[in-house]
Order: sequence, then C-alpha cells, then structure tokens
Amino acid sequence: MSLYLVQLLFVAVWLAVTGSFTLANIIFALVVSTLALGIIRHQLPGGRNHWLRLVRVLSLVLLFFKELALSAWKVAVLVTRPKLDVQPGIFAYPLTVTTDFEITLLANLITLTPGTLSVDVSADRKTLYVHAIDCSDIEATKTDIRNGFERKIMEAFQI
Repeated sequence: MSLYLVQLLFVAVWLAVTGSFTLANIIFALVVSTLALGIIRHQLPGGRNHWLRLVRVLSLVLLFFKELALSAWKVAVLVTRPKLDVQPGIFAYPLTVTTDFEITLLANLITLTPGTLSVDVSADRKTLYVHAIDCSDIEATKTDIRNGFERKIMEAFQI
C-alpha cells in the first residue's frame, strides 16, 4: 500500500473520529498524517508483505473490539452485583514483544480494556505490570493476554 493511501486512511479516520468535515480540519489531518508518516516511514512495510500485514492489523483491531465488549460486560455485571466480590491487584506480565512500539501498543490495548490498566514497564523492558479489577486467576489473565493481544501484535508487526 502506498504512503498516499495510508495518509488518506489516516485522514478519513481523523475526520470520522472528530466528526468535523471542515476545510481547516481536513488540512490539519493532512499535516498531522504527513508528519506521522514521516516519522515512521522507515518502519513501514515494503514489498509484498503489506497486504498480509493489513489483514493482520485488521485482525488485531477486531480482537480489540471483541475484548472491549466482553470485558465491558464482565465489569458491568461485576459492579452491579449486590456484593462486590473482587480481588483487585497488580501482577507482573512477562513480555514476549520486544520493540518500543509493540510494548506501547500492548500496554495501551490492555489499558483501554475495562477492568485492566497497564501500570509500568520494567527497566529491562521484559516485564509489564498490570492492575486488574479481579486477580482471582492471574494465570488465566496472563494466558488471555499472551494468546490474544500479544500474539496478534507479534503476527501483525514482526513480519
């Protein structure tokens, strides 16, 4: 996919998110997307793998929305019970992803999912500390992250 198509995609997403289709907003989106693509141009895929990456990124986005809906439902059910029976806590999640981009993306996906919050990354970038509203089964939560977000990130960005 050419950078022009990526830029147009960025502009379209920006206009959809802001809901403002004014000339000033379109120009702003073009300037910001140009700067963003200029910063990350060396990381963009080249050659024949760009369509595969696009499919994998879309798969990650779909997983995020699925996890968002499921966790929002779980949190809603949890907080509407007469007796709040939770065990909040912080646990250490061993990272498989290695780059700053991948670690940041994983941390943000975890934070955007209701009931969890990324707290910190260790200095050696091998551990992510996560706060969860219910730490009754930490190993299951770690497995969900490993087999969900982290696996999809690695598939999408380690081609």
